[in-house]
Amino acid sequence: MKKSVTIIILLVIIVAFGGSMYYLYQKNSEDPVIYKTEEPSKQTIIKKTVATGSILPLEEVLIKPNISGVIEEVYVEGGDYVKSGDLLAKIKVVPNLNALNDARNSIDDAKINLDDQKRNYERQLSIFNKGVISQADLDRAQVTYDQAKQAYRAANKRFDIVNTGTTSGFRNAANTLIRSTVSGMVLDVPVEVGNQVIESNNFNEGTTIASIADVEKMIFEGKVDESEVGKIKEDLPLEITVGAIEDQVFDAVLDYIAPKGKEENGAIQFEIKGTLNKKDTTFIRAGLSANASIILARADSVLALKEALVQFDSDDKKPFVEVETSEQKFERKDIELGISDGIYVEVKSGITNTDKIKVWNNVEPEEDGN
Repeated sequence: MKKSVTIIILLVIIVAFGGSMYYLYQKNSEDPVIYKTEEPSKQTIIKKTVATGSILPLEEVLIKPNISGVIEEVYVEGGDYVKSGDLLAKIKVVPNLNALNDARNSIDDAKINLDDQKRNYERQLSIFNKGVISQADLDRAQVTYDQAKQAYRAANKRFDIVNTGTTSGFRNAANTLIRSTVSGMVLDVPVEVGNQVIESNNFNEGTTIASIADVEKMIFEGKVDESEVGKIKEDLPLEITVGAIEDQVFDAVLDYIAPKGKEENGAIQFEIKGTLNKKDTTFIRAGLSANASIILARADSVLALKEALVQFDSDDKKPFVEVETSEQKFERKDIELGISDGIYVEVKSGITNTDKIKVWNNVEPEEDGN
């Protein structure tokens, strides 16, 4: 019995020893891990955030009529350049019956008064010729008669204006002739011949005849999220890319950040505006969608590393890298970091441009199973 137990123990020892030797053999036969290295390089690092929006004119003027009526003629179309005072459209007046009736009644009243003052003046003149009244009395009658004639003429002109929108002596200043109040490009003419338009007054904005703007003065108008608004400030440079214009970047300056945000789709958005330094050779259409890269910080031609090469101490979270001192031998070096663009990070101190940095998190490519 004792002999059998001894044999079993010996077999177990032999198997365990054999397994250990086989494991050590397999371990020694494995290829050693070879770490790749990379060297720092000179990079221009730009830290930025992106805002979406569109290109709009700095000032867009809406031309509205001072009288209601129907569009009789339209003299411009979108894309035309106009100067202040140029004719845009002509309106045919559709008179208001109440106003027309009041104007006609005013003519009748003025005619009655005129006839009365005429009779009075003729009577005063006859009496003056007989030496009954003085020259002063005749002059007063003359003035009253002249005032009655003026009131009659004014009543007739008022009737013409209500009926047609203009009157004799005011052709160039007629309300029916819609003229541009500024110089610039016509962006839009939202009316056509035959459309009815409403005058602009204290109770109504009126119908827009045309919108005009100086397309040489354009701005970027967009929105940034509340998580980004604290990082930006006025006068920061912008780089504007327009989707419809390929391979061109327009410089701009951030000159407005809304003090109050608005909720959109569950997030608070803040409006921003930036004035473009537009290139004269490039025409940017108003309303084009665009993206603005807001440059938060910039470092030109600085020593930089890929962020993937930087490690952080598990205790104090300070950054460091492993520098090769000899073949596959590495030494830890603490470094001081600057700005980062998400790919490269500025290295202010700790290494030189000739150091070889260990690629500690190198990922081996997967073998193709096919």
